[in-house]
Amino acid sequence: MVEPQLHRVTLPNGLRVVLAPDSAAGQASSGQAPVVGVSVHYDVGFRSEPEGRTGFAHLFEHLMFQGSESLEKLAHFRHVQGSGGTFNGSTHQDYTDYYQVLPSAALERALFLEADRMRAPKITEENLRNQVDVVKEEIRLNVLNRPYGGFPWILLPPVLYSTFANAHNGYGDFTDLEQATVDDCAAFFDTYYAPGNAVLTVCGDLDVERTIDLINKHFGDVPARDVAPRPSFGEQFPSGELRGKHVDPHAPLPAVALGCRLPDPVGELDAYLANVVLAAILSDGDAARLQQRLVYQDSLVVDVHAGCGLMGSPLDARDPDTFTVTAIHTPEVGLDRVIGAVDEELEKLAADGPSEDELSRVTARWSASLYRGHDRVVTRTLDLGSAELLHGRAELISELPKRIGQVRAEDVAAAAKALRPDARAVLEIEPAGDENATGGAA
Repeated sequence: MVEPQLHRVTLPNGLRVVLAPDSAAGQASSGQAPVVGVSVHYDVGFRSEPEGRTGFAHLFEHLMFQGSESLEKLAHFRHVQGSGGTFNGSTHQDYTDYYQVLPSAALERALFLEADRMRAPKITEENLRNQVDVVKEEIRLNVLNRPYGGFPWILLPPVLYSTFANAHNGYGDFTDLEQATVDDCAAFFDTYYAPGNAVLTVCGDLDVERTIDLINKHFGDVPARDVAPRPSFGEQFPSGELRGKHVDPHAPLPAVALGCRLPDPVGELDAYLANVVLAAILSDGDAARLQQRLVYQDSLVVDVHAGCGLMGSPLDARDPDTFTVTAIHTPEVGLDRVIGAVDEELEKLAADGPSEDELSRVTARWSASLYRGHDRVVTRTLDLGSAELLHGRAELISELPKRIGQVRAEDVAAAAKALRPDARAVLEIEPAGDENATGGAA
């Protein structure tokens, strides 16, 4: 893949713009019409929610699709789909994103749609009550009525972290959601959805000068608002092992999650990437160490996974971020045997590091997945926007394969050594049918 030359503009109202022209987007190999991706990343996520308003960032993401200054409810959907495009939004720990991918001839339509809701979404009592019900149903479907729902991204943080920002349930508590008011929503919009708190990314088949003109036309008159400095969400590392337990009424088997703090993904990127490689060595593919030891050799677990990032993807948050190891095991095996085997494999890597074959295998595989993902306009657009917002450098996405390839065996050994038992969280999942089940989250 040829990396596009990036172009940047900052509008007088503070909106940061990243353009990544690629005239081959969507047509070089597939015969499709040229396409363009448009995304807006707002610097607000779960961690910015005020106490008493858990799930508010995600609720607001829903409200942004309920009409805007010039458009009635559902008009955004019709305009994008009527152009042959796709769209969505998602809420993360530190940002909320919105995107659409359309034929490049519909670029102006996408810019108009995003500018219109950045200017004034329709926040009404009817829309709010409707979307609270939608979010509650989503929580029932994805968390409350699903085996291992919220495991580990909702259940592990309150064990590992001590501050509300890092520990609370980002999906939301029903009582908090029901008590949200239109005034709360208006204040949230005024605080976090200012153009100066956002990054607009346009990627694909585009002419740079024309695109800048269109952006000025549609976003230039969005009123500027003050943007408060982002607070630090940092907190102390654990000084001992932290334990918690959750009884899952739908889980067929016990499970465990280990959580450790990671190096700062922005300020200590190379150390963070060593943990990305470590996670792959532990669980990526049948040849990975935890797969071989816990699944095939000792038959301790039926599933095991290691990774960086609570939301399932590395480099998706600022500091603090989390290294997780999760495993589902049978009752007769027992929690301590699973944890002991994980610790033994980490100790081996800390002492000797990975072999050259392991290192080259996982770094090549990870780099290939990055290149493959960025062949898709939607992935490239979203990754450029999040890298610009979180790291201040959209160029990072094209540098990652090389930087991953520079991770050495001793770097991985140091990462494994830092995942100490005396500075981690252990979350135990008990099926509700177990004789020893004692209650909810500890």
